[in-house]
Amino acid sequence: MSTAHPSAAVSPDDALHGTLYRKVTLRLITLFCLCYFAAYLDRINIGLAKLQMLDALKFSDTVYGLGAGLFFGGYILFEVPSNLVLQRVGAKLWIARIMITWGLLSGATMFVHTPMQFYIVRFLLGAAEAGFLPGVLLYLTQWYPDARRARIVALFMVGLPLSSMIGSPISGWIMRAFDGAHGLGGWQWLFLLEALPSVLLGFAVLRWLPNGIESAQWLNADEKRTLRANLDADPSGNKSHALGKAFSDPKVWALGLIDLCVLLGLYAVSFWLPTILRDTGVKDAYHIGWLMVIPNAAAVLATLYCGASSDRARERRWHIVVPFTVSAVALAVAASSSHGTLGTILLFSLINAGAAAAMPVVWALPSTFLKGSAAAGGIAFACSIANLGGFGSTYFIGWLRDTFHSQSAGLYGFAACMLVGCALALAYPARLVNR
Repeated sequence: MSTAHPSAAVSPDDALHGTLYRKVTLRLITLFCLCYFAAYLDRINIGLAKLQMLDALKFSDTVYGLGAGLFFGGYILFEVPSNLVLQRVGAKLWIARIMITWGLLSGATMFVHTPMQFYIVRFLLGAAEAGFLPGVLLYLTQWYPDARRARIVALFMVGLPLSSMIGSPISGWIMRAFDGAHGLGGWQWLFLLEALPSVLLGFAVLRWLPNGIESAQWLNADEKRTLRANLDADPSGNKSHALGKAFSDPKVWALGLIDLCVLLGLYAVSFWLPTILRDTGVKDAYHIGWLMVIPNAAAVLATLYCGASSDRARERRWHIVVPFTVSAVALAVAASSSHGTLGTILLFSLINAGAAAAMPVVWALPSTFLKGSAAAGGIAFACSIANLGGFGSTYFIGWLRDTFHSQSAGLYGFAACMLVGCALALAYPARLVNR
């Protein structure tokens, strides 16, 4: 039984604001979600390509792990400079540049024949993509107030698990259907065909993305005033922090380390689950691609639910801690013994869902304590810290598999990192982040 409460009624202003933000979201988030879909596909299709690529090129798991990890080396080095350039030249031009160059470099992976060529192209791919995620996150802070941000970031970031959910079976089909066509391996066709959407979306960004509220031709003057007023009404909405604050603020370092934990969970699935599934007896890339749908579907649902729940409750910390705990337990169980194909899929679904669910809530945090130049540098700096985990985890698991023929120690380490992430999330004062 429910009791009506005056404050629960929806005012005309609330209804108008809801309509306005739906309009903005349809225009911006649809495009950004497609872009993130393409970005992540170009980043992680190496996990399925590995199933043919290593045999064709005679690469070891260590070579693969180092090459996959060097992506993050380029990403880390250029993340902060790229986001600062974006702030100067505008989102439209810089995000379009990022997408077009990463698409071209992803396609160039088809020409790799030696470990050194593999290392170089992966490093350059990371350098090209640097600035995309923090750039979009910074851009969204210029449109949406704090109270709406977690659900909006969730809608954008759902492109990541969707990329794996939809892209994995498509990738498996490409590798099987095109293998040997025109003298090229299936893995080469995979890189070529999946690079094209990134280039095309780059031109779409150049055509349709406004640099900010004032340049959006599809908004009238009243709508622009409303959006700007809502941003100004945020706590510290009119403040600006110096860039140096971002690099010395413990909250930024904690943010980067928390997101590092997110990436450990996601990359355990994206880069290594295809190989682990093959170890359980599933040999064909096509069938592995379809099995990859399950953990990524779980991640899609968890991301959308957790982002919306966090905004409704105006609570951030426990919306990170609970999903992280689920991932940590599943990682530890997955490391403890062999679980067969079904058990592996179930456990990695929990790992993926826990990491993905926390992601939009994590990236709703920085706008509560960073503004102005510090937001541009701080978000990028936190991304750089996080992607150290991407580099370390991909290389470390490859080395473990070559040396000990097992990835269990790595998965235990990831579980421990998740628990550290819980402690870091709880270290944020609730009064600061629960908006």
